[in-house]
Amino acid sequence: MLVDINQTIALLKQGQVVAIPTETVYGLAADASNNEALRQIYAIKERPADNPLIVHIADASQVNEWAAEFPPLAQKLAKAFWPGPFTLVLPAKPHVSTIVRGNQPTVALRVPNHPVTLQLLKQSGLALAAPSANKFTQLSPTTAAHVAAGLGENVAVLDGGACKVGIESTIVSVKGDDWQLLRLGMVPESSIEALAGRPALKNQVNIPKVPGQHLLHYSPKTSIKLFGSREELVNFAETSQKKCAALLIGEGITPTCKHINLPKQAVLVAEQLYSVLHMMDNYQVELLLIETPPNAPEWLAILDRLGRAAYQ
Repeated sequence: MLVDINQTIALLKQGQVVAIPTETVYGLAADASNNEALRQIYAIKERPADNPLIVHIADASQVNEWAAEFPPLAQKLAKAFWPGPFTLVLPAKPHVSTIVRGNQPTVALRVPNHPVTLQLLKQSGLALAAPSANKFTQLSPTTAAHVAAGLGENVAVLDGGACKVGIESTIVSVKGDDWQLLRLGMVPESSIEALAGRPALKNQVNIPKVPGQHLLHYSPKTSIKLFGSREELVNFAETSQKKCAALLIGEGITPTCKHINLPKQAVLVAEQLYSVLHMMDNYQVELLLIETPPNAPEWLAILDRLGRAAYQ
């Protein structure tokens, strides 16, 4: 059910949920201060209650309404990467709903870089919890049609076109001068490290729980098999008894089965990845064969998503 921005605001203020566009993926949004609305998100997504939600705000001036601390490093990162596909995890103020933070002592905050959603946040005056608008562990939606296919026509959707970044935000926690990378995204670790002036903390014990840490995630209904080389993929496709389709990255030899080629540019693969996987999920094949990109910094977020999507 498509709704306009005024209908969206009315529904959200009534405690309803609405799927909204962001530059990363479509989110299933609710008023972040309304516990009943937040419970609807978890129920619709069939999401575990200990899996926190990201709170979307209109600008960095709102951080102090949610976070007990906003240290200089976090302010520096917010200035550099907001609005954008970047989430900050900070100690939460006591009033912040335990539902939105999944009973964690922290809260995840982001300023999205999508004109429709920024208008929605500013016009409504609300902060919106908005995890991906799909069932838990399933393929994230990057169009309004994906939301309807995954959650049904009864979920209201504010259509903002196809998502431009295409995969979920980078998530970083900050405490004092230290930072941890909690989820890979299209804001690379090297850019964060350059601004922070120090590398991320590694192998820490008390790692904050955030979205995207589940081993099986971002997964289409069709099983996935990953291949480190084009030759391996083509050989498997030509000898397998299963009905297959293939996702290829860059030029080269191709299998005789149905296949899609994406250009060998990380930002373009990220933008199109989920959309292509949604399309291939409708091919009614037994197996999706996917050529993995190089193990290079610009590809790490895509490798992370593919690894979780293919997890057995």
